[in-house]
Amino acid sequence: MKKIKWPLLAFAIGAAICMMGIGVAVAERSIFGVILAIIALIFVMGYGFKTKKKMREEGLL
Repeated sequence: MKKIKWPLLAFAIGAAICMMGIGVAVAERSIFGVILAIIALIFVMGYGFKTKKKMREEGLL
């Protein structure tokens, strides 16, 4: 069994929370909330992919 990569798990959970935020904002009919959640999602996922690439280059994956 492989060890858990805690930083990548944290980014995955953060991205899921942002996606849930989009749903909540749509339900509340908040355009500002939707835009904010989408921007947060792009940031979290982008930083997560960047971290994964860095870990792969260092041989940690």
